[in-house]
Amino acid sequence: MTVALYASLIAFLFLALSVNVVRNRLKLRVALGDGGKEAMRQAVRAHGNLAEYAPIFLLLLGLAEYQGLPAWGVHLLGATFLLGRLSHAYGVAFRERYSLTGVENLAYRTRGMIVTFVCTVSAAIFVLVQYILTMLS
Repeated sequence: MTVALYASLIAFLFLALSVNVVRNRLKLRVALGDGGKEAMRQAVRAHGNLAEYAPIFLLLLGLAEYQGLPAWGVHLLGATFLLGRLSHAYGVAFRERYSLTGVENLAYRTRGMIVTFVCTVSAAIFVLVQYILTMLS
């Protein structure tokens, strides 16, 4: 089960983002919510965004592997998704929000979300096509 590798790696990313939320809560003395603090909001959203996208992707990746997606395909989708999530988390939680010009820098977030969408849609299409082919045979 190749997908187990990516489930584990994504779990470690999730835990790292969880620790970042706790660290910010202690540092900024915010028990609940974001306390109106930008750093807290960034940490919470980086963590929450992964929690929103990872489960459906991992479910689809597991189904794709079960339906016969070759190991190289699972690795390609899993590694690419993980890199996209790392880019997004960096862009939201750790990168300076504003560039030297004062304009919000969305490059890491944007790339991360595009990669997330492409990987999720690719896995969903594979699963759906395999389902249809199975039903037709």
